[in-house]
Amino acid sequence: MSELPTAYGQPPLSARLRVAPEDFVVEEILGYDADGEGEHALLWVEKRGANTDWVARELARYAGVPPLNVGYAGLKDRHAVTRQTFSVGLAGKPEPDWTAFPSTEAKVLAATRHRRKLKRGALRGNRFVLVLRDVEGDRAAAEQVLAQIAQRGVPNYFGEQRFGREGGNVAQARAMFAGRRVDRDKRAFLLSAARSEIFNHLLAARIERAAWDSPLDGEIWSLAGSRSWFGPEPFDEVLAGRLAKGDIHPSGPLWGDGETPAQGDAGALEREIAAANEDLAKGLAGARMEQERRPLRLMPQGLRWRWLEGDALELSFELPAGAYATVVVRELAQSKQDSPA
Repeated sequence: MSELPTAYGQPPLSARLRVAPEDFVVEEILGYDADGEGEHALLWVEKRGANTDWVARELARYAGVPPLNVGYAGLKDRHAVTRQTFSVGLAGKPEPDWTAFPSTEAKVLAATRHRRKLKRGALRGNRFVLVLRDVEGDRAAAEQVLAQIAQRGVPNYFGEQRFGREGGNVAQARAMFAGRRVDRDKRAFLLSAARSEIFNHLLAARIERAAWDSPLDGEIWSLAGSRSWFGPEPFDEVLAGRLAKGDIHPSGPLWGDGETPAQGDAGALEREIAAANEDLAKGLAGARMEQERRPLRLMPQGLRWRWLEGDALELSFELPAGAYATVVVRELAQSKQDSPA
């Protein structure tokens, strides 16, 4: 990630992120309300320093049900304080005393009932409150960058979490496409990493052309808040107005089988990037992944900031599902762990 270009030039600050889990707070926003009845317990859970899958297994063990009975909408960071919803299928079993859930890493804050198991992806987004520590740099310039982010957004990169430890998922994906056998669960992660690698390279190329938040000829448009897309069609005043309002965004490929729907300059660039990552592109096509699209632009909602004592900066904002808070921070501050000695 450190080699990918930023939209606003060199970040004006350097800082430390995740000094403590409380410096990275994430609150899930589900896409619907609880039914209030049904065979599934819907639990609002706070966890600290624990991963989502571990909490799911512990909930299943406490309720005396198989792990497959537990559902959640998305994975949340381990090195953080996160609040998210889990469902536990009880199917006639008595309701456990969730207030007595025996864990120092997670606690059940609220419980209700729901008719259906919570499925992956069933969320609208996430709220973040982040604290950057040991901040150094030009505060006035930082405020200017924050104002630009609030107005224009940031490049919608896939974050480093998608690529595994030291980015190793992409190398493993290449090995898988070359014939190495992997189990089904791991295969899904590696396919996602391969797609994300091609997308990030395409987005980087669009940033270098100053076209990450503006169209190229032959553009495919993503509709904000959905997975739908349309185009290409001539760029006119109507599309310009929708782009300015954040209703639509330029998009890039989540590579798969078949040709990119983009045409003109946009299509030529996407084919060029795919050719530069030919083994990944061919592997994804061979896996029969569908051609899909992802917005190139990410618009944080409700972005606020305040300077705290002790050279700290607090940021708060909301992001849609599938977006990464770290790609907002990287426009503003370079991690001191990544800084030259």
